[in-house]
Amino acid sequence: MKKDTTSSFSGQGSEQQSDVLSDLCYRFVQPLLKRLHEKLDRRLIQTFLDLMRVIVMHRHRNQGLLLSELGGYLLGAEHAPAGTKRISNLIGSDRWTESEVETYLWEQANQAIDQRLSPHEGVYVIWDESVLEKPESLKAERLCAVRSSKSRRLTRIKPGYYNPPTGRPVFVPGLNWLQVVVTGLKGAPVLAHIRFWTTRGEAKTTKREEEQLLLQDLAKRWGKSVIHVWDRGFAGAPWLDWVIFYQVRFIVRWQKNYKLIAPDGRPLKAWECSRGKRSLDYRMIYDARRRCERKTGIIFLPVHVPDFPDSPLTLVVSRPGIGRKPWYLITNEPITSTEDAWRIVLAYNRRWQIEVSIRYSKSELAFESPRCLAWERRAKLLAIAALVQAFLLSLLDDRLQPLRTWLLDHWCHRTGKRSRSTAAPLYRLRLALSQLWLAFRPFSLPRLN
Repeated sequence: MKKDTTSSFSGQGSEQQSDVLSDLCYRFVQPLLKRLHEKLDRRLIQTFLDLMRVIVMHRHRNQGLLLSELGGYLLGAEHAPAGTKRISNLIGSDRWTESEVETYLWEQANQAIDQRLSPHEGVYVIWDESVLEKPESLKAERLCAVRSSKSRRLTRIKPGYYNPPTGRPVFVPGLNWLQVVVTGLKGAPVLAHIRFWTTRGEAKTTKREEEQLLLQDLAKRWGKSVIHVWDRGFAGAPWLDWVIFYQVRFIVRWQKNYKLIAPDGRPLKAWECSRGKRSLDYRMIYDARRRCERKTGIIFLPVHVPDFPDSPLTLVVSRPGIGRKPWYLITNEPITSTEDAWRIVLAYNRRWQIEVSIRYSKSELAFESPRCLAWERRAKLLAIAALVQAFLLSLLDDRLQPLRTWLLDHWCHRTGKRSRSTAAPLYRLRLALSQLWLAFRPFSLPRLN
């Protein structure tokens, strides 16, 4: 029986739009492909671009980055061994390293910062940490003990269910993960850096060593043109020592029980500094996590950290209301009015972007699924997957709104109000692009000029 190729989508230009999106993917990675073309054969360059598209098409949390699965999508199920061999040749080549992809991501972040600085918008560099858990793995290189966030989530108390056993945290084999995202008060985030490190073996290092090297690099790269945003994991005098030394602008969420020197000179806990003081202003602030607006109060006051009495700082307290924990934000930005204080709160509110980015890497792009034993091969595969994520984030650009709307309407239609009103439908966007490219295969690699 002859296959019906005249689908309802073909009349609306799906094949042409598939070529357009494929061209966008090629243009996004074209400068990197030109550099790699100086070292690699054209066939490997073609495999590199095809692998990016295949990662977009193959959606599976547990098997999304398995070479055998990707090989089947690359050349079809009947030629899956040959496709797997092509991918293995690419990531096994010693003529390129994952550092070249990292350098390219830095360049993309530089361009994003230049674009945001031209209209004098605030640019925020958001840091966060996570882990890649490989509980069933023992032979892979550079594995170390990481605290399992999955087990902590599974044993969290749910209303109406029995109280799960509590005790020591669970540690499993895995890798430590550090990610950096560049964003502003509006617009799509840009993936700037992603790095995995271990605490065992010849390449062992520590958390502070990795963070210090990255801070030193960013201080030289961007200086005071950006504001760094950190969560409570970075709070404390040891980290502030390096921050003050490199003279970067920052916002860090302080632990409520950590000591500060209040305006009257007394050493108090952070929550005690603002106790009994009424909020100076109120606003309705959107809670990105709970997807609702909350009436939030704000207060700010000058403070010092006991270990650095000569470095003036400002404590900005955001009070989201009854039942929600306040934010105690420490910053070295000048705060002279409530408008300045609100700018700090809104900047920290954008930190949710990197939480979503890490969750997307794990759940949608299957960063925990590779089974490569050699570190170099696994690092290259994860670097290509990170490049895919950066490409998908680039599709959230405001200039691509008509194309994005068409793609979601025709290839991932949803009738629910919640799905249709999502501000940044990255999950649906990847699903729609996957279905489009499965129906209309992208074209081959153009000539590299």
